[in-house]
Amino acid sequence: MIKRLQKKYALSEQGAQDLVKGCLACVLQNLSFMIPVGLLYFLVGDLLSGGVSGGRIWFYIIGCAACVGFILITTYVQYNATYFATYVESGVRRITLAERLRKIPLSFFGKKDLADLTSTIMADCTFLEQSFSHFIPELAGSILSTILISAGLLLFDWRLALAALWVLPVSFAIVFFSAKVQEGLNRKAMDAKMACADGIQECIETVRDLKANNAENAYLQGLEKKIRAVERRSIINEFGLAAFVVSAGLLLKLGIATVALVGAALLVQGSLDLLTFFAFLLVASRLYDPLQSALQNLAAVISTRTNIARMNEILDHPMQQGESRLTNQGYDIVFDHVGFAYNSGETVLEDVSFTARQGEVTALVGPSGGGKTTVSRLAARFWDVSKGKITVGGMDISRVDPEVLLSLYSIVFQDVTLFDNTILENIRIGNPNATDAEVLEAARLANVDEFAEKLPEKWNSNIGENGCALSGGERQRISIARAFLKNAPIILLDEATASLDVENETLIQTALSRLIQNKTVLVIAHRMRTVAGADKIVVLSQGAVAEEGKPAALLARNGIYAHMVQLQTQSQNWALQGKS
Repeated sequence: MIKRLQKKYALSEQGAQDLVKGCLACVLQNLSFMIPVGLLYFLVGDLLSGGVSGGRIWFYIIGCAACVGFILITTYVQYNATYFATYVESGVRRITLAERLRKIPLSFFGKKDLADLTSTIMADCTFLEQSFSHFIPELAGSILSTILISAGLLLFDWRLALAALWVLPVSFAIVFFSAKVQEGLNRKAMDAKMACADGIQECIETVRDLKANNAENAYLQGLEKKIRAVERRSIINEFGLAAFVVSAGLLLKLGIATVALVGAALLVQGSLDLLTFFAFLLVASRLYDPLQSALQNLAAVISTRTNIARMNEILDHPMQQGESRLTNQGYDIVFDHVGFAYNSGETVLEDVSFTARQGEVTALVGPSGGGKTTVSRLAARFWDVSKGKITVGGMDISRVDPEVLLSLYSIVFQDVTLFDNTILENIRIGNPNATDAEVLEAARLANVDEFAEKLPEKWNSNIGENGCALSGGERQRISIARAFLKNAPIILLDEATASLDVENETLIQTALSRLIQNKTVLVIAHRMRTVAGADKIVVLSQGAVAEEGKPAALLARNGIYAHMVQLQTQSQNWALQGKS
C-alpha cells in the first residue's frame, strides 16, 4: 500500500507512511465527535424514564469532561499527524524534484521552459501541501469513520439505517463520476496559467528589445489576453467543480428528511420507540456534516491529479547513471560511429567518427545546423548518444556517472551564466574548495584583474543578476577564470570570442592560449581565422563528418572548409557605402 501511495501521490516512503497515520488520526477524531451523541442518547433516555438521579448527574458531568478531553487529545494527534508531517514532506518533495532534475539528461530541459519547471517545484508542491494537510486525510477519515458508524446503525436498526445511508453512495458517485470533467477543466486552467507565466517571464526578459522596437503596447495587449484567459478558466473551473459538489451536497441533506419520514411512519405503526427515533435523527444530523466536507475534499483530491502528473513526469524520467570511478587511460576523445536524434525523432548526427587527441586543439567547423554544438554536448554527456559510443582515454562515457565525468572537463560557453554574487565567488564556482589566493591566480591568468581592480569594492564587488554590471568581454573572462581554477585535462570551447570587440577578443584569446596548454581541446569555431592554428579541423555538415584534417590540407582540398574561409575573407572586406 505504501508503494502505491508513493506512486499515486508523488510521495516519499516516509511521506506515504505519514499520510496513512494522518488518515487514521482523522478517523479517530471523527469518532471522538460521535461520543457526545451517545452521551446525549443516554441522557434523553434517563429523562424519558423519570429523570436524572444524583449519581447519574455526576456520570454525565464526568462524561462531558472526558469527551472534551478525548476530543482535545485526538485533535492534537490529528494536527501533528497531518499538518506538521505535511510540511516536512513538502520540503522533501521539493528537494527530491530538484535532485531528480540534477540527474536527468539535459534533453529533458529542451521540452520544458523555466516557468513550467518553477511552477512544478513551487506551485504544484504548495497545492499538494494543502491537499495532504486538509483534503486527503479528512476525506479518508470521513469515509472510514462513516463506514464504522454505518455498521453500528445497521446493527441498531437496519430500517432507519438504510433511510439515513442511501444518499451516501449516490452523492459520492456524483462527485466521483465528475473526475473526467474536472481533469479536463484543470488541464485547460493549467495550460492558461503556464501560458500567462511564460508571457510574463518573456516580457521581463525581453523588455529591452520591446522598448527598442516600440512593441511594448502590442505585447502587453497580448499579455492581458493571457491574464484574462487565466481568470476565465478559473471561473469556469470553480463553476464546474461547484456544480457537482453542490448537487451532491443537496442530495446528502435528503437523508435527514428520509430518516424523519421513515421514522415517523414506524413510530405511528408502533414498531419504533421514541428514543431510537430521536437517536437516529441526532446521529444523521451529525453524520452528514463531515461528509459535506468530504464531498468537497473528494473533488479537491481529484483535481490534484493534474499536479501529481506534472511532478511524476519529472520523477519518472530516466536518470543518467554510471560508475563513480574513472578508468580512462589518457584523455583522447573518440567518437565511434555516433548517431543522435532528439525525442521528436529529428536526426541531428549520423555516423560521426573522429578523434580529438590529448595535447592537440581539435576544431569543429561547418555550416549552421551541422551538429557542432551537439557534438560538444555529447562529448560531455549532457545528452546520451542514440547509437555508437564516445570514449575518453578508452573509457565509455555512457557508463560513467555524469557528475564524475564532468570532473575531467572545463567548459567555456559562448553564453556565460553568472550569479548575483561577487567576482571572487563567481570564479570560485570552478573549484568551491579553492583558497582566495588560488582564485586570484586563476583570475590573473584570465585577465580578470584588468577590470576587477578598477571596481569600487574590487574583487568583492557584486556583479548583479547574471553579471548585468559587467560587459560581455568581462563576463567571458570570469568564465575562463573558472576554467583555469578547475584545471581539468579536457577543455570544451564554444566560440568564446564570437561576439566581442577587438580589444576584448585579444585579451580573451591570450587567456585561452594559456588555458589550453597541454590539454585535450575541442573548440567550436564560427570564425575561420580563430582556428587557423588548430592541430586538426573536423568539418560537420548535415550531421556528418564531411572533411577532416589539418587546416592547410583542407584549404588545398578546396572543399567546404576552403569555401567557408573564402566567404569570411570576402565578408571582412565588406564596408558600408555612404553618399560620396
